[in-house]
Amino acid sequence: MKAIRWLLAAVGLFLLLGVAIYLTEPEYAYIPPRAKVQNVRQDAALAAAGGAPDPSVVERGRKVFYGETYGNEVFLTDIMGILDGALTPKSFAKALLQLKGQGTTNLQVELDKTVTIGGKTFAKGTKINTGLDVPKGAWAPLGMPVKIANGRIKAGISCAACHATVARDTLKVVEGAPNNDLNTGLLMALASNSTAYFTHAEMQAFERFVMGSPLTVTTSDGMPAPLPDPQAIEEAVDTTFTNWPPGFFDSTIDMKANPTKIPHAFTQGNHPYGWSGFAAAGPFDGLSAFSNNVHAQNSDSLSQAEAAPVMFGMDREQYLGTILQNAANPKFRFDPTSGQKPSDFFAAVDPTPGVPGVNEMVKPPSWPKVTLVAPDGMFVSSPGTRVWEQNNAVAAWQNTLVPPQPGSQPVPSAVAQGRAVFERAGCISCHSGSFGTNNRVVPAPTVGTQPSRAGAFRKSEALFGPALTWSADTPVPVPADARSEAVPTEHLDTEQIRLAWAHGGSPGGYKVQGLMGLPWTAPYLHDGGVAVGPDASSQLGVSGTLLHGILPDPANSLRALVDRDLRREVVEANRSATQLRAINVEGIGHEFWADAAAGFLPAEQEALINYLLSFTPGE
Repeated sequence: MKAIRWLLAAVGLFLLLGVAIYLTEPEYAYIPPRAKVQNVRQDAALAAAGGAPDPSVVERGRKVFYGETYGNEVFLTDIMGILDGALTPKSFAKALLQLKGQGTTNLQVELDKTVTIGGKTFAKGTKINTGLDVPKGAWAPLGMPVKIANGRIKAGISCAACHATVARDTLKVVEGAPNNDLNTGLLMALASNSTAYFTHAEMQAFERFVMGSPLTVTTSDGMPAPLPDPQAIEEAVDTTFTNWPPGFFDSTIDMKANPTKIPHAFTQGNHPYGWSGFAAAGPFDGLSAFSNNVHAQNSDSLSQAEAAPVMFGMDREQYLGTILQNAANPKFRFDPTSGQKPSDFFAAVDPTPGVPGVNEMVKPPSWPKVTLVAPDGMFVSSPGTRVWEQNNAVAAWQNTLVPPQPGSQPVPSAVAQGRAVFERAGCISCHSGSFGTNNRVVPAPTVGTQPSRAGAFRKSEALFGPALTWSADTPVPVPADARSEAVPTEHLDTEQIRLAWAHGGSPGGYKVQGLMGLPWTAPYLHDGGVAVGPDASSQLGVSGTLLHGILPDPANSLRALVDRDLRREVVEANRSATQLRAINVEGIGHEFWADAAAGFLPAEQEALINYLLSFTPGE
């Protein structure tokens, strides 16, 4: 009888624990203690910013950076199925347990089943290089908060997944450095419904996926429209995503494959923000708008349904049906034979009613227009906060980040020599000022780099509206009597805005990037194509480095940036790879040389590279 009582007590305790988990929805996000962070002290950056901001705001921003998902675990887990394909919670848990708390810069996870993606078969048990970083002592990947909700394990993504990394020598966290081997393309291709992200793939010939399809939806004007064959479009999206090199991501929704390297988050003085400088208005010189853009668009494709007719040439019902017809969680899976409109179906299961998509967002006064302060039409804000409070906090924190300088530092005389070469080679004409940028957007034809990405925002011109926001004291959810305000934009150069957005017949442009953190940000250029490994004789281009699991060497890659002979080899290597041609990665352009043909000695070129790698703001 005693044994039975113990058994009943154990069962009761287990049931109570299950009920508690179900009701409380526990979650875990790793936020490293200061002792496990490798960055230098932030005092210098604070001083450069004109004084220290409110420490409580900065600390709140740090917590947002590591732990806030704005609910994107619903999109990633329930709709895209990031844990519902060949990678599962069990396989991630096994990989983390095998680390025994020692940490890694590349979490290797076994596949739970055999799959074929992108024409390549991966057998069950194969260990996949995820590129996810796990700091020493952590029990979850950096920037991958995990929670249990409705009886399901769900994983979301915070800023830290892409914009922080673990140093290979110390296994400490480098805040603001890009995760240069994060295998986002493969991780999404392995999801069960990567079609949910189809606008980031090569989809310009979308009509071929709906041709002859028996699946239809009723459009907004009551007409039938076909849905794509779910298997055919899934295979096409997977093929595009498996072409992405590790450390690359496609943040544009132009139905073209043009991923580029993940950017760093050393943001002080580096405005306007974004690869094209499209985030130029609003708090922190546009940084808050840039941070907002990532979570409002790139982690919830459903939020762009209203823009679908203009941006993608399809009715919103066809767009929603395409995303939801193969959703991982049956609760969110739309049945084309049900007779329902996808929007009606989604409204019944939407966890955030009142706003498009499933993430925690608010409609700005300008919705559904796209604006300078809301590049994707929405503001992310969690209930219980104020509009912009979280975005402004994380922007304030990012502006305090200073990258650590790896390795030994050159002597001052060598730095001075490199600075002299920098000026003589003309680099300073664009990379001027305290942070190594003139804060300008350069036309794509002028800089000569790969042009595909420069025109990504072109179609948004038809959706453009005035930059409006809610007053800073507006709570979330936004009340009916909220006060709207115009965001100042008169100080912005209209030609620069046209370049950044590829509006008004502009070819589009690329922002002159700052020079802070170069040791952490290889490969270089806007398409991430300038890459050379530790062995400069054989590890050339992205094809000879990242596609073979080799991280680019910063010094050798910078040499390829300024030496035309080495660059020629890099471009040839990239163009020889079908995989890279399919995603517009070349490494061309930016032909500002400091080589023998330009009259520079090898020692002078070396001095320039050392100067760039040791660049310190304020020099």
